[in-house]
Amino acid sequence: MSDAKFVERYTPKERGNHWIVALCFILAALSGLSLFQPALFFFSSLFGGGPWTRILHPFIGVVMFLFFCITMVRFWKLNRMTDADRKWMKSIKDVVMNREKNLPEVGKYNAGQKYMFWLMVVCMWLLVLSGFVMWRPYFAGWFPIDINRVAVVVHAFSAVILVIGIIVHVYAAIWVKGTLRAMMRGNVSAAWAKHHHPGWYREISGK
Repeated sequence: MSDAKFVERYTPKERGNHWIVALCFILAALSGLSLFQPALFFFSSLFGGGPWTRILHPFIGVVMFLFFCITMVRFWKLNRMTDADRKWMKSIKDVVMNREKNLPEVGKYNAGQKYMFWLMVVCMWLLVLSGFVMWRPYFAGWFPIDINRVAVVVHAFSAVILVIGIIVHVYAAIWVKGTLRAMMRGNVSAAWAKHHHPGWYREISGK
């Protein structure tokens, strides 16, 4: 296929930011699991042992959050929910069965992607806020012990939800053929865009 048959979905900067967040997420998840569950403590060997894992984990989390904020600022307008999105969710059976002709016109992101975006936003903020409350020796001493205990629960719960969300995110990217290309190469075929995101394709192509 010629280049004319492809359309840009993500710029190099957007893709670079995405992969930095993804790498930090993997490192934060592995280090966090090693601290949370004794049976998974062997993951700490990837970070130089237990003490280094405890030291590095919050710094990795902060880097992940800061780069995610770039994504959040860049894409929040595109992820605002509309009436078409609510209709899309009501037709979720057609989505699963790939009967996309029965669905409302989709823009750059469908309702499922938008819900995932906002789930990540909420979880990221809960993780960073609870993480600061827990962060020893820098900030934990500023808060009462009961607040620290609540922060531990919020942090763990948010992390579990985020991990599940990312698993769904990756599965969906693999399930919808052609999606991975967007984040690997930055573009998608015009046929993919017209089929999965006709509203977005019409907007960028003027057709």
